[in-house]
Amino acid sequence: MWRPLRTTSSVGHLHLLPGEPYKPLTSQWLHPSTGEGGERSSRTLTMAERVSIALDVAEALDYLHNHGQVPIIHCDLKPSNVLLDHDMVARVGDFGLSRFVQGANSNSFQPIANTTGIKGTIGYIPPEYGMGGGVSVEGDVYSYGTLLLEMFTAKRPTDPLFQGGQSIRSYVAAAYPERVTAVADLSLLQHEERNLDEESLEESLVSVFRVALRCTEESPRARMLTRDAIRELAGVRDAYG
Repeated sequence: MWRPLRTTSSVGHLHLLPGEPYKPLTSQWLHPSTGEGGERSSRTLTMAERVSIALDVAEALDYLHNHGQVPIIHCDLKPSNVLLDHDMVARVGDFGLSRFVQGANSNSFQPIANTTGIKGTIGYIPPEYGMGGGVSVEGDVYSYGTLLLEMFTAKRPTDPLFQGGQSIRSYVAAAYPERVTAVADLSLLQHEERNLDEESLEESLVSVFRVALRCTEESPRARMLTRDAIRELAGVRDAYG
């Protein structure tokens, strides 16, 4: 059985925050707005910050799916629902569409019948939802993979570039793994980062995009488990020392 998540007061985890006024990832961090004079904000996220944020979100998702009192499906994971505090620690918010499963355990991955229409936001909704499939933890994983693609390319999944059957996933997949720098956010390539040479940056991008592509496989069963995503991203984080 499932029912809407009315409150997150009982969901206690460092990276889950139901309603605090922190800045969303889509503000000046990921998609800087153009100010007066046509100049864009000079503050962009570093590679290390992006990996840390991606890891925070993966840990929050893993907690929702596997470590709470009951499994919870967020149903609307996207950058604007990822909130950053002053220390750039990420927390997942906005549980308005969330569902939790009663009578299930952490080993249960059966989709929940979708009787109230498609859940989520265009661009982040997994393909099976559009075909009438029930909401599932794998659906959240797909949204997470799309979030990763957006974070490291700085392109929204609804970008006008993605037309004629092309998607943000196919855009990255076509360049993976030999030409990942061609699709990465230019700000990552233009700003030299501490303890990260060009070769190391490329290796990190390959690792991150591998996780993103695995999470956005068309078949839900082929998608990466959150614990595996955490392990791989932690390896990228630890490479920074």
